[in-house]
Amino acid sequence: MSEKKIAFIGAGLIGSGLALNCITHGIPVSLQTRSKVDLCRSRMENGLQFFIDKKIISEEEAEKARGLYTITTSIEEALQDVFMVQESGPDSVELKHNLVAEIEKYVADDVIIASSTSSRSITEVFEKAAHPERCMGGHPYNPSYLIPLVEITKGEKTGDAYVAKAKEIYEKMGKTPVVLNKESIGFIANRYQSAIHREAVDLVENGVCSVEDADKALMYGVGLRWSVVGQFLSLHLGVAPEGIGSFNEKFHVDVTQPDYRLSHMPTWTTFPAQWCEHAQAGLEEAIANRPEETGRDIASIEKWRDDMLVETLRLHDML
Repeated sequence: MSEKKIAFIGAGLIGSGLALNCITHGIPVSLQTRSKVDLCRSRMENGLQFFIDKKIISEEEAEKARGLYTITTSIEEALQDVFMVQESGPDSVELKHNLVAEIEKYVADDVIIASSTSSRSITEVFEKAAHPERCMGGHPYNPSYLIPLVEITKGEKTGDAYVAKAKEIYEKMGKTPVVLNKESIGFIANRYQSAIHREAVDLVENGVCSVEDADKALMYGVGLRWSVVGQFLSLHLGVAPEGIGSFNEKFHVDVTQPDYRLSHMPTWTTFPAQWCEHAQAGLEEAIANRPEETGRDIASIEKWRDDMLVETLRLHDML
């Protein structure tokens, strides 16, 4: 019998990125793509070369990793001898229902099925599954080959034993999984991101600051701090020496009254009609002001971003 592996059904940026994590940690994988076999292989090879260039793995380790993946256009073929399936198809509930039904035709009843959906209800995604107890959300973050986070989300019928097993598997892939105890649309990180997104758009649209300065305030202020200690621990340190339990007392927060800052923040749920065009213009100006070595187009900025992420992960001793 072949060695058990993880199947990635839908091997785009997310699927191929997670597959890179697997093969560089000794876990065999199969990648299924509808038609873009050459593109998928190119992503895998470019990813391995990036890891070599950054001295994350050696040439010998990369060669070993190359022997741990296969690419196919057949779902049935990809699902042979698997212990876990990561579904990363289009974020349509109807399409995911069809994919889950197809997956369940070919895998054993206890094989974990995780969906990469970023915005759909896990209960809804798996509502037609024959074995929903082994189904869950497994939402990675882009670029998935570098960002450690995976958000594991339970549906109404997901079993805790399967969640514990999935968490262990993601950890073996080199990821940092977090578990949501109940469903929340947008999970954790995308809820943070959505709140910040609305605030950033509102600040720019109301002329408070430029696109460039909105990004700088995040990068060189709270974002820099969050990358080290997160939100709750940051507040805890900010109330030194007493700690967060004394926050309201120290900062004279009257919990019977609306918070002054929150009362002046946007609450709209429909984006301004022209925000994309305004952001595009602001970004073009900001990108033109960037030092050349940090990139002045999407491809070069992505490369610089990945270089910076590698150095940040090394500071966290995660590479």
